[in-house]
Amino acid sequence: MADVHHKHRAGKYIRQLEGYSAFIPEHLPPTPPIDMNGRLMRLLSDADRALGRLDGVTTILPNPDLFVSMYVKQEAVFSSQIEGTQSTLEDVLEFEAGPGREKRPKDVEEVVNYVRAMNHGLQALADLPLSLRLIREIHAELLKGVRGGERTPGEFRRSQNWIGPAGCGLADAEFVPPPPHEMKAALGHFEKFLHEESSLPVLIHCGLAHAQFETIHPFLDGNGRMGRLLITFLLCEKQVLQKPLLYLSYYLKAHRAEYYDRLTAIRHAGDWEGWLRFFLQGVREVSAASTKTARLILEMRERHRELVANNFPNSANGQRLLDFLFEKPMVTIRKAERVMEVSYATAANVVGNLENAGLLKEMTGQKRYKVFRYEPYIDLFNRQALSLPRETDEPGAQATTGSSPTSPSE
Repeated sequence: MADVHHKHRAGKYIRQLEGYSAFIPEHLPPTPPIDMNGRLMRLLSDADRALGRLDGVTTILPNPDLFVSMYVKQEAVFSSQIEGTQSTLEDVLEFEAGPGREKRPKDVEEVVNYVRAMNHGLQALADLPLSLRLIREIHAELLKGVRGGERTPGEFRRSQNWIGPAGCGLADAEFVPPPPHEMKAALGHFEKFLHEESSLPVLIHCGLAHAQFETIHPFLDGNGRMGRLLITFLLCEKQVLQKPLLYLSYYLKAHRAEYYDRLTAIRHAGDWEGWLRFFLQGVREVSAASTKTARLILEMRERHRELVANNFPNSANGQRLLDFLFEKPMVTIRKAERVMEVSYATAANVVGNLENAGLLKEMTGQKRYKVFRYEPYIDLFNRQALSLPRETDEPGAQATTGSSPTSPSE
């Protein structure tokens, strides 16, 4: 924990005319500077090395974009679950595979939006720097047509918001971000920090930026998801990662209570170092897990391509469908027909061969409108999901966001 004289290092609460106190953040980088002591330096070195190994995986994958698609979906699932959604990776894959099923969670579209928002941001970053304008644009994609969609998607808030247990008001809030006029100034300094070519290591820069964004809390909804997207965007923009293979939300969901506690300690005690140790530990752990998964995927792909080549009458069609399944591992026969550009009968035959080989499994139990899942591939990602510790759903355990009832945006 930071020393007492660092108490207002990250900012301080200031009483507003309306009678409540709101947190006004200090500019980044922190003053006094980050104490790069032995433990923090070791974690930074370990995280950098693990992230470098993960980035190196893209050089050995035959078509990285096929595999990145699943990594992005997994990140979307975990980041959205932190905010209370129930949808799983399988729900998202089913949604993409075809017409809706009755049992699909209603919030699956929130996760699909997250995937679209990430892809939109990464495409934009090819030509534009990360800016407040781009952040608003990505936020609009994140909330388009889903829960929170009525809360001014793509627009910074014009009213006070707060964070606390479900149903709490401004007076009982656990955290009150800066009011709109202070928020605008804070965002201006935040944007300058994003563009700053400082001596700070990239991972330290990313960790500081994420925490500061969550403290400013500039939107009426979607701040957590947007803040976690920023981590990926910064790593890709600064070319630490060539592809978005790091799904840090996996770690943040597993340690959700500590995640919130570390952010709170920044505001209450100026403990930036405690947050950065937690953040770097997450980068190290998730990078190692993602690298292992990528290597398992590569080994699986070679085994399955060899199986298709040696046992299928027309192996070229089987290989084409197999490559597609690495990007979208649930498929219908109609979809397989379009992917392979063959007749329906040929597509059904190839799907049947993959099913007989144990690579595909029919999941609807229906005679028509069958959906097949690429079982071994999906299970690789599910094994990581199942390894997460389960959290109790105690009343009020999860922080929720509120906003002023007099807000013009409500």
